[in-house]
Amino acid sequence: MHASRTPMLAVVGGGPAGLMAADAARTAGVDVHLFEAKGSVGRKFLIAGKGGLNLTHGEPRPAFDARYRERAGAVGRWLDAFNADALRDWARGLGVDTYVGSSGRVFPLDRKAAPLLRGWVRRLKESGVQFHVQHRWLGWDAGGALRFATPTGEQAFAADAVVLALGGGSWPQLGSDGAWVDMLAARGIDIAPLQPANCGFDIGWSTHLATRHAGAPLKPVVVHWHTATGHEQALQGECVLTETGIEGSLIYAIAADLRAAIARDGEVLLHLDLVPGRDLARLQGDLSKPRKGRSLGEHLRRQAGLDAAKAALLFEVLPKDAQQDPARIAATLKRLPLRLLRPRPLAECISSAGGVRLEALDDGLMLRQHHGVFCAGEMLDWEAPTGGYLLTACLASGLLAGRAAARWLQAGDQVRGKVTPVCP
Repeated sequence: MHASRTPMLAVVGGGPAGLMAADAARTAGVDVHLFEAKGSVGRKFLIAGKGGLNLTHGEPRPAFDARYRERAGAVGRWLDAFNADALRDWARGLGVDTYVGSSGRVFPLDRKAAPLLRGWVRRLKESGVQFHVQHRWLGWDAGGALRFATPTGEQAFAADAVVLALGGGSWPQLGSDGAWVDMLAARGIDIAPLQPANCGFDIGWSTHLATRHAGAPLKPVVVHWHTATGHEQALQGECVLTETGIEGSLIYAIAADLRAAIARDGEVLLHLDLVPGRDLARLQGDLSKPRKGRSLGEHLRRQAGLDAAKAALLFEVLPKDAQQDPARIAATLKRLPLRLLRPRPLAECISSAGGVRLEALDDGLMLRQHHGVFCAGEMLDWEAPTGGYLLTACLASGLLAGRAAARWLQAGDQVRGKVTPVCP
């Protein structure tokens, strides 16, 4: 590299992590080219914001950090540079004010993703970041240049460093198809297998429940489950019946434990309290009142507050001969058993677990064995529940990788050594 030439960084992937890496590196004075496989950037970001863009969460640290489970320490270091408050300040700098909802989740005032993304991309372009859409990354050529499939054929791009922000394996139609796994693994990069995260689970309902109640919410309910160490846990929230099983924010929050149990034991048993506002004694007393000719479903609605979906779930698991016994009904409503068979396919999930192991990266998220190659976002081996934690960590890792890449480039050849990134 000639000392007079501004160092050049390629960012591969136009999701939040890639955009933030490009932003950080360009702010540091590096020439940045951003490559995106699809025709526009931020597609998953926009889809995720359709029901209201959940930017981050108002939960204080260190409880916030704990949401990243085994990776809490590592992700916590990312958050030291870009936490929830910094994210809200960043959004405000793009003209988007935010508010904290009753659940602690943080949203833009208009709850929309598009204005934030438009303002961000406009600022990046004005700062000099060059965008290359419809450029699908194919790896490296023999000389270390990046290879891309484009509408006009394969092209090569020689960069001084690269930030890979290729996403995980969920929602492949939006670009994060996990195709990078084999390419990096073939070059000796340690990768944990991609797995479903923030996912639903199959149970195997009767035809009646699947056809009549799929899509029905269950709220509020309390889920009881066991951790890998055998400790029983409980959490209140909301979930949704599906044609094949169950999903929703309450299930996503414990999906990692459920997935691990299924991998270990072949299935997992959890229990739902469908009436968390009443203790067992009161519930049994209410259900023991005379039905006066009413159907059991109507009796459950009047005496226990059960809607049609909760009643159908009770009938699904409680034997017919027990449906006239108030004590059996009450006990089942307070601890309704559900046997989960498998997580839903990775392509359907909100996010994925697994990816480039953090042990393969230095503190700046550069691959230890391939200098000049940085990784960020969901392609790294961490996971978190929904609620703003996913996006916060993606942005924080992108900021860290972008800044570290800029420092590495600006250090000069004599400091960083002449190392060709991931050359066969």
